[in-house]
Formats: sequence, C-alpha cells, structure tokens
Amino acid sequence: VQLQASGGGLVQAGGSLRLSCAASAHTFRNFVMGWFRQAPGKEREFVAQPSRSGTSGYYADSVKGRFTVSRDGAKNTVYLQMNRLKPEDTAVYYCASKTSITSPYDSWGQGTLVTVSS
Repeated sequence: VQLQASGGGLVQAGGSLRLSCAASAHTFRNFVMGWFRQAPGKEREFVAQPSRSGTSGYYADSVKGRFTVSRDGAKNTVYLQMNRLKPEDTAVYYCASKTSITSPYDSWGQGTLVTVSS
C-alpha cells in the first residue's frame, strides 16, 4: 500500500489548508483511508475518515466543524480541508489505510507538516 500525502505548510491562525492523500486505484477502492496527526511531544491521534460514499465523515471532536474529509474516486485521492486553523492544529499529518471499518489502521504514508502560527 502506497499513500502519498501532500499539502502541508505554514499558515496563520484562522487560515485554511487542504491536504491530499493519493493512493493506487486498488487501495482507494478496497481499503478504508483516513487522516491522523502527531504533534510534537504527543501521541499520534485520529483526525478524520470519510464515509464509504464520501458524502460524510467521522471526525475527532477537536476538529469537528472546522475540518472536512472527502474522497475523489476519479483521482484516487482523499482530501482533508482544514479551516479556521488553530496553533494547536500544528502537527505532522499522516494518511493511513486499513482493510475494513473494524480493523486497525496498518499502512501509513509519509507525513506532511502543518504549522499554524499565532
């Protein structure tokens, strides 16, 4: 499983960024994909996961109402639109996949750094 995350950068508090995670067609069709993040000195935490249809998603409480996860079947890509960013959103963001809804995430892409300045 190969996952390629991109789109990180430096943004001021209140700003927006969109992260992308590109996968192979096989992975996109057959695996569940989601986003995690790891802030300095903290454990990695779940951020968001799109529903199978891509019309809704599951979110960590800390990002609900600010982040939107989506998937584009034509591009085999999962996106994370991040709005109203806060300094506490600063972290390395990872794209991950798993074989089913009930299984743990077990494949990880390289991270992309998001830095939110105050």
